[in-house]
Amino acid sequence: MAEIYLRKSKLSDLDDIMEIIDEAKALLKKDGSPQWQDGHPDRKQFEIDINNGFNWVLIVDDNIAGTATLSTQIEDNYKNIEDGKWSGDDHYLTIHRVAIASRFRGMQLSKQIFSNLLTVGRILNYSDFRIDTHPVNIRMQKLITDFGFKRRGTVHVEDKIDSRRFAYELNMN
Repeated sequence: MAEIYLRKSKLSDLDDIMEIIDEAKALLKKDGSPQWQDGHPDRKQFEIDINNGFNWVLIVDDNIAGTATLSTQIEDNYKNIEDGKWSGDDHYLTIHRVAIASRFRGMQLSKQIFSNLLTVGRILNYSDFRIDTHPVNIRMQKLITDFGFKRRGTVHVEDKIDSRRFAYELNMN
């Protein structure tokens, strides 16, 4: 069995993280999704995430196999939600920028990274988790709902092509 664990990323991980993100952008494009096709997330965003202690990497046998951001910041984009409402208050964590390296796809690692992020969040005394994804990103929607997240409505994010995102929430009270 492979050695798999989550750790906080370091600035020295940036090249590997950006390679994974570029592969994820290509997969989204192939799937017909405009998500991440306008240049973001970019290296600067990941530098900010790492410096804030929000970015994590999934390690498989000493290789960076995936990345995700788990943010404690209140999301301005989540203040206005259409066609629904959040069920929790403003004490939540947001999962962003989840991606698995192409050579590790098919190993169910997105489930590993989600499980680990939820565990970290619970250790930090959070029980409310939020995430958003583009309406065309069926892969992420399936993962999100498989983990019990409920769709709460639609939010808009900074995106030059299509700002619509389905907004999901998981309450683990």
